[in-house]
Amino acid sequence: MTEQANSHVFDQSTALERTGDDRWQGRFPPAYANMVGPFGGVIAATLLNGVLQHPDCLGDPVSMTVNFAGPIADDHFDVVTRPCRTNRSTQHWMIELTQGGETAVTATVLTGVRRDSWEGSDVSMPDDVPSFDDVEPFDAGLSLPWVANYDLRIIDGGFDPTGKTLEQPHGASRLWVRDKPARPLDFTSLMAISDCFFPRIFIRRQERMPAGTVSLTTYFHADGETLAQQGEQPILAEARAQRYFKSYFDQSAELWGANGQLLATTHQIVYYKG
Repeated sequence: MTEQANSHVFDQSTALERTGDDRWQGRFPPAYANMVGPFGGVIAATLLNGVLQHPDCLGDPVSMTVNFAGPIADDHFDVVTRPCRTNRSTQHWMIELTQGGETAVTATVLTGVRRDSWEGSDVSMPDDVPSFDDVEPFDAGLSLPWVANYDLRIIDGGFDPTGKTLEQPHGASRLWVRDKPARPLDFTSLMAISDCFFPRIFIRRQERMPAGTVSLTTYFHADGETLAQQGEQPILAEARAQRYFKSYFDQSAELWGANGQLLATTHQIVYYKG
């Protein structure tokens, strides 16, 4: 990693210090603060970073599931990244983040060596959206600190923090997004961006209420070469919910690269109170 990359706030926030075999220690700076503890995307990216830095890591990330079991305080935390099985071209990882002797986050990661094969897609990038430069930047002034780390250009399905917008018929959104300041895309930043959407309940109800992701799964549809080609270009992101029911709702989303390739899909279940 270059010196310039190390100076980026994202890399500072996801940094881990190795403390032993399979063991790391870190601390989240305030830049990515959320309603309770750090932004979930930067937590997931930090855990993924522990896998990618591990000397035994095989291949690129294929999928990651993160379960947020409890809040993370403004203090040091410990991470264990353990490869529980390695096959010829795939590897399965178990990850645990603890703080003060308690488990706060668990995760699983599948990595793999991608081989040339037939390729195809049953979905395509929307072609009816304005360009990144034609959409006004989102004003993060009334938002939580983590939002300021992203250049968001919301095409439709935005959240009005002033409370002047009425409830919407759905919670779908389309937006352009990239790190702020701009940073070349890699697996850790893509993992974090997969959680960049405001809670769907905010969009649907147009009001802020207690809400937090309980479980997040992201599937990677790109390899390192594809992400290198993306560089610092913005990502087109779409998200929607299916149902809000008895304090939980789901969210599904797609993340598209500048050349029209699907980079990742993501799904999560979110707790809300209200």
